[in-house]
Amino acid sequence: MEESLPCVSSMASAETLFEVPFSLNSYHVSEKLGFVLPDPLEELPPYYQPWMDIALRVPELVHSHELRSHINKMPLLSSKFLQRHRELRLAHLALGMMTMGYVWQEGENDTVDILPCSLAVPYWEVSQRLGLPPILTHADAVLANWKKKDPEGNLELLVTLPGGESVWGFFMVTLLVELAAVPALKNIPVVINGVRNGDAEMVALALERIAESIEEMNDALKLMHVYVEPSVFYGVMRIYLSGWKDNPTMPHGLIYEGVQMEPMEFSGGSAAQSSLLHCFDELLGVKHEENSGAFLTRMRNYMLPAHKQLIQDLSLQPSLRAFVQQQASNPLKEAFHLCVTKLLALRSYHINVVSRFITVQASLARQMQVQSQRSKAGEMISKAPKALEERGTGGSSIMTFLKTVRDHTKDACLSETMKEIKH
Repeated sequence: MEESLPCVSSMASAETLFEVPFSLNSYHVSEKLGFVLPDPLEELPPYYQPWMDIALRVPELVHSHELRSHINKMPLLSSKFLQRHRELRLAHLALGMMTMGYVWQEGENDTVDILPCSLAVPYWEVSQRLGLPPILTHADAVLANWKKKDPEGNLELLVTLPGGESVWGFFMVTLLVELAAVPALKNIPVVINGVRNGDAEMVALALERIAESIEEMNDALKLMHVYVEPSVFYGVMRIYLSGWKDNPTMPHGLIYEGVQMEPMEFSGGSAAQSSLLHCFDELLGVKHEENSGAFLTRMRNYMLPAHKQLIQDLSLQPSLRAFVQQQASNPLKEAFHLCVTKLLALRSYHINVVSRFITVQASLARQMQVQSQRSKAGEMISKAPKALEERGTGGSSIMTFLKTVRDHTKDACLSETMKEIKH
């Protein structure tokens, strides 16, 4: 029998009293897959076939400039026949892909002000039931957008966006990063319970496993360079991951017809919508202040409520950093130091990826504007949305933001290890 989303309102009460061991059982976290949705559905009930017929053809219909007309003719369907959690997740994913295609079909120069009610109303209803915003999120495009292609375990996407194989590569590599983090997630309760019980050895061993897992996340992220073409990401894909908040192309947001008359603003996809790094930050005592902290906190509203609640509950636990400082255990201090340095390395490598896929491509695009002869890649880059040149799809000034977050990670190191980190 399929599980339903847990009630998150009362999760913290028993846990914060420390009367029972901390566990992930209440937070919609899979033992084998972490935050990834186990066995996503591939089909909705037949009543919703009009949605799936269009969602499965988004790249093709965008290319032929027909997606908007198809959606405008789509019947207004009730969401009440969606009963199970996995049905709601697939519906949110399909409606989200259609929405991104509808808004950005003609690029940044011909956006829309209104999302038609046949799409907006059910999308809003499904979003309300899941506790997600009505825009494509990491929880949709990565965590709930996969299926097994064959018995060997090869994976493919359920639905996709314009960009061909690079879209597959982008979402699949991000999925692999999530899966690489599963051992780390499973050891977070071990750390917390070890701190509660004053067991330095237990905490040190769990931190070592977490450090290994973060390193495996970094290794998975390196596959981005193998499976995603930077020019395709920058020139084709990126606009379809962009939102209508902090986006000069859509300064007033988007009206969801049949929901409310006033336009609404939502951020596009961002790595900050993954719950993983938020969990590590809370565990290790990484503090984000000023603008970066506000953006990260806002991104928690783009997570499933149970995952957001986990992050909040982790923040209420006894301080791991203080425990490490109080214990006369070198193995514990070394394990904590290793965790922070691996997290720092992951964030540094993410800056490397963003530089190659956005900053370098933006520079090339500016060069292309003054050159008459262009390669195929150059042609794609030159068509990229100019309003997003140095911004992430979530709307942040991306390199400044990422470097600030990385520097805050350095600050989590114990004072006696700072000199080593800086060198």
